[in-house]
Amino acid sequence: MVMDTTSKRTFRRTFTSGEVPLFGTFIKTPSSHSVEIVGELGYDFVIIDAEHAPFDRVSVDRTLLAAKAAGTSALVRVPVVASEYILAALDDGATGILAPHISSARDAAQLVSLCRYAGTRGYSNSPRAGRYGGKSMWQHIDDADETVTVIAMIEDPPAVDQIDEILGIEGLDGIFIGRGDLAVALGDREPGTPRVKAATHRVIEAARRLRKPVCLLATDADEALEFHALGVSAFVISSDQGFMRSAAKLALGDFQAACRNNISK
Repeated sequence: MVMDTTSKRTFRRTFTSGEVPLFGTFIKTPSSHSVEIVGELGYDFVIIDAEHAPFDRVSVDRTLLAAKAAGTSALVRVPVVASEYILAALDDGATGILAPHISSARDAAQLVSLCRYAGTRGYSNSPRAGRYGGKSMWQHIDDADETVTVIAMIEDPPAVDQIDEILGIEGLDGIFIGRGDLAVALGDREPGTPRVKAATHRVIEAARRLRKPVCLLATDADEALEFHALGVSAFVISSDQGFMRSAAKLALGDFQAACRNNISK
């Protein structure tokens, strides 16, 4: 159990330092298996997607247990910034929270408050995070406030306009740039999504200036390298469903080609 706390502390320190690139993936399937597989492969973290995938309290809990077993850090993307979702994920042992649509300093401050006992997080040491009562009250409180990672998703035009104020909120560990939602919000259908690109660079520059780490989903390794040169230090690589779709498509194409070539002979 000490190792679990140490792992969370290490993740937060590594993420906030931005010195070492971190690599993770979205988990869209409410099952333990995907997490065990990517954890065994050496991914630094997973993001359990309780916003866009069919996760409930029980499936989030089970998936967090799989991450613990696999030795990988697990963030939970909550559907909204609300106590019932954030508290449940943290009580069940999440390494941290990824919160969607943080568009103002007020939103960011509310997010931080809900994630910290020093804020408004409700107390209990009886769930997994408190070792089912194995941690004393203040040991659990101090450990949680030191180790929980809090990340805001920047995915709306107002957030870009207020990025300095958002990044300035004490206790906010970093940001995730949601380029997909930005493209929709900006109606950016042009090749190369120039408006999204400009907004992304504006946010990254602010984060560099204020020394806050940035995470984003990269389309491929070349794009990740470009963003890493700009200061992005954490990357999401596809998702469990994306990996399955890509591998299944490739395998089907290989088998179809092989058999069709045999027929032509």
